[in-house]
Amino acid sequence: MSRWICWLLCLICEVQAQEENRVVFQPGAFQNVSVSGNETLQAVATRIPAEVAYVTVQFHTQRHNVTLSYSTTPVLGLSSTAADTGILLPLLPGQTSFILFLFSADGSAVTGTGVILPFSSADPIPGGCNLEFNLNVDPNIYLRYNLFETTIQFAPANLGYARGGNPPSCDTSTGTETRWRLQYDIYQYFLPENDFSEPSLFRAVQDVADVDGMMESGKLIVTLSSTEMTTAIFSSIPGQGVIYSVIVRDPVLNTSASYVPVHTYACSFASKLDSCQTLGKITTKIFFTIIGLAGLFVCFFGHRFFKSELFCMGFSFSAFFFFVLITRTTGLDYDIRLAVSTVIGVVGGVLLVMSWWRFGSVFACVVVVGLMLGFLLAATVLFTPLGDLDVFRRSDAVFWVTFCSIMIMVPLFFMRWPREGNITTCGVIGAYAVILAVNAYIYTSLSYITLNILKRLLNNNFSAAFTDVPFQTIDYIMITVWVVLGFTGIVLQLYRERTRPFFPPSPYLMWLQERERRKTNVLDPSHHFPPLPNRLLARARQLTRRMEPAGEHTPLLL
Repeated sequence: MSRWICWLLCLICEVQAQEENRVVFQPGAFQNVSVSGNETLQAVATRIPAEVAYVTVQFHTQRHNVTLSYSTTPVLGLSSTAADTGILLPLLPGQTSFILFLFSADGSAVTGTGVILPFSSADPIPGGCNLEFNLNVDPNIYLRYNLFETTIQFAPANLGYARGGNPPSCDTSTGTETRWRLQYDIYQYFLPENDFSEPSLFRAVQDVADVDGMMESGKLIVTLSSTEMTTAIFSSIPGQGVIYSVIVRDPVLNTSASYVPVHTYACSFASKLDSCQTLGKITTKIFFTIIGLAGLFVCFFGHRFFKSELFCMGFSFSAFFFFVLITRTTGLDYDIRLAVSTVIGVVGGVLLVMSWWRFGSVFACVVVVGLMLGFLLAATVLFTPLGDLDVFRRSDAVFWVTFCSIMIMVPLFFMRWPREGNITTCGVIGAYAVILAVNAYIYTSLSYITLNILKRLLNNNFSAAFTDVPFQTIDYIMITVWVVLGFTGIVLQLYRERTRPFFPPSPYLMWLQERERRKTNVLDPSHHFPPLPNRLLARARQLTRRMEPAGEHTPLLL
């Protein structure tokens, strides 16, 4: 009975309510904290076991920066300011409690969640060999992002040591008895898609803040040795919440410790024009809505209406190519670039249709169509974990040679079975256009099949980025929609076109053949018709000349 009473007392102590200007933490227990704009909150830790050599104090908010400080007045080198901030505190012999101070960095009320994680003297010290950032020992991960990539940096770790001892030297030697034996595991954890709520973020942070939680729930992306740069680059996914964490391991002592996890949505909550909640410009939504409707038509009727299919394929090919060209060579606004690319896409679609109308070369047009399917196939192959292999990340030449080789194989297949290949392209490309239209309103990771290629074309440094994306319920639904639409469209068109000619004849060539037939076939009634210019001239004369009545007039008799 006494055991249950002790357990209840401990539980009550661990979830103490926040008092005015003071909140009490217990090691390993999360505490939700509210900080008003003009107050200094004391973060008090008690009942620290004697075997704990140091602790990391973490505090996480969704969008506002907070300052965690050793002193009541934040001082450079003794405080850390970020939305995901932390401080490492070595403990003295006999120390069982300490006080840190928490402030709102921008003067606004802040709600967040905090925790104190204990570590033993055998565990590595995250950021223990920091030479770059402000804190002497800095367990924080520093994150920055742009439209293309998200970069994280962290300070090298050091070996652990007992309370009251001196930290091991960082750079006197590189032997196995020094910090150079340490290894760094970089993890990634995706939040639920289209979820910007604070409770969702706080639950995720609580799940992955420590070593065991991140190893169980997160995905290991890469392991770095101590001789490598403590930097990792990832593909940005605007609107998708991601938590990054680093676990430093000591392979000799088989111990580990975690840095302070950091999160990002790769978008701004403060922007009034294009914030996380209103992600996606209205021009983009209009553009891809039209693309989706055209794709749905091509998926089921593309081969039957061959000119419409050629226009859509020529439009896509030209618009994509010139969007990349304009973006790399000019500084035009996004909406202007999209408008110019659309106009050029229309011109490209018309030119492809006119080339078929004038010359009647089906194979030349089908090659362009095949390149479209080859592009999507190559992008899909490199969208898989295959695309994150070091050989592709470290060499643009290897990546693009592989990409182009896969892309060119498809038109070669079309040379043997042009109709079947064209119908397959209609089904696959048309169904994917529908997926892109859905992505304009509801985020889905399938859009990054082509978006990753676009980013690599537009950004010279994107090759170093890891391109992992989350696969959650909406993505599996979209894969099912893509497969069902594509398969249905292909089967329907193959069945409908089974008795028809492989491709419709060229209108211009048909007109030439008809004209030649009329010239040589004197039995054809149309042969005796005057030429079109003569018929138009005769009709004009009829309209302008008063025709005299023929025959005699008989006067009326009274």
